[in-house]
Amino acid sequence: MEFFEKQIKESTVYEGLIVNVRRDVAEIKNGRHVPREVVEHPGGVAIVPMTDDGKILMVRQYRYPMERELLEIPAGKLDIGEDPFDCAVRELREETGCTARQIVFLGETYPSPGFCKETLYLYLALELEHGDMDLDEDELLSLEPHPIDDLLAKIMANDLPDAKTIVGIMKAKLYLGL
Repeated sequence: MEFFEKQIKESTVYEGLIVNVRRDVAEIKNGRHVPREVVEHPGGVAIVPMTDDGKILMVRQYRYPMERELLEIPAGKLDIGEDPFDCAVRELREETGCTARQIVFLGETYPSPGFCKETLYLYLALELEHGDMDLDEDELLSLEPHPIDDLLAKIMANDLPDAKTIVGIMKAKLYLGL
């Protein structure tokens, strides 16, 4: 590995409900010591649920850090020790009310690797069976079906800025050969 940084010192500066924050010191290739800040997140899943008529079920919800509503693919945080596939099944049911006869793993993505240690596992859900949503107590969202081409146009117009949604939709389109 040509580029590698060795952790010299680790110090937790914040322990939160969802994230922890570390302030580290790392040694880089030339021997210098440099500060590094790391946000630790347990990771999560994001699901592209596609209906039989080719629409993607999207969720619209208010995102406090961004101070606005966002249209996103369903997603959720991994519980400690939870398998990503099991989390995807759970989040799909909770946020859309759906179960899927077929769930395809689309890969992993790092949302912001410059400072955040988080992995998102992406899935495509097909052959959906509709049921009732089972939202968390603090979760308020609406479900909206959108044709994939409309979503791609929104991505290119910067009307769909959520990274996991962009990656998930593009990977699903390529996987399906659309």
